[in-house]
Amino acid sequence: MGTSVWSVLHEAGHAMYENGVPRALWRSPLASPSSLGFHESQSRLWENWVGRSRPYLDQIMPELRDLFPERLGDVDVETIYRAANKVEPSLIRVEADQVTYNLHIILRFELELEIFANRIELRDLPEAWNARMRDYLGVEVPDDANGVLQDVHWADGMFGYFPTYALGNVIAGQLWERITIEIPDVEEHIGRGELVPLRDWLRENLHR
Repeated sequence: MGTSVWSVLHEAGHAMYENGVPRALWRSPLASPSSLGFHESQSRLWENWVGRSRPYLDQIMPELRDLFPERLGDVDVETIYRAANKVEPSLIRVEADQVTYNLHIILRFELELEIFANRIELRDLPEAWNARMRDYLGVEVPDDANGVLQDVHWADGMFGYFPTYALGNVIAGQLWERITIEIPDVEEHIGRGELVPLRDWLRENLHR
């Protein structure tokens, strides 16, 4: 359930970036994002800095309890908050915590480099993937669906895209530091369900 909430916020971050471009610039080169890494910073900011924050979880938990009473009726916010920010190696990149997430990116980028340098055959990719998962995260991969085939990027020809997520993480952290200076009460806004001040700051300072 948590993964679904954060996935929605992630994609909404992308959408808000695109939607923040002035209409007059649509269909022109100026409407393009400054970089894919920057685009990912917007999604990772909403997913992690907002979505995993205590104020946001305080605000949405009553509604989630109403929607899923059997699963969340007796769960307090502190438990959800700790679970949302627990640091633990995982098989799946999109379910990874903020500490280990970039190790998933490093693994993928290293394998991409080896593929294009002809240092690894595609048929050997699952074995190489599994070995790195053991070395980097201490995780045993049970099957390819939870390993080398878990992402859509390579099947879609998107080689070289994964580092944009790592860049996005770094940029999002830098942006959040600035946001808390310019909007000192941003977390209070989030706790009241008032996300417009944050969106407007991003739109005015970054999206235009």
